[in-house]
Amino acid sequence: MCISMKKKRTKVKATIKNMPRRQSLFWDVDPKTIDPKKHARYIIERILDYGSEDELRWLVSYYTTEKIKKTIRLSRTPIHKKSLSLWTLIFR
Repeated sequence: MCISMKKKRTKVKATIKNMPRRQSLFWDVDPKTIDPKKHARYIIERILDYGSEDELRWLVSYYTTEKIKKTIRLSRTPIHKKSLSLWTLIFR
């Protein structure tokens, strides 16, 4: 899987309306109640650990690189070690 982390290559603008709301990604809450601004850390952590390619594209086009990096550094729930290693390398 090759995902371009550059925002300018994203074809569809990420918006709240096209936010990923897959039940298996947000299994512990009702995905319809998630607000990307209020729940940014939660969304970023879940997509980095369990997201699909399309969900990752949405993530990097909706949130700033700095926001994603900060979430990786200060994650409340530990991101899996393998995921953490990958995303630390990509977002350094």
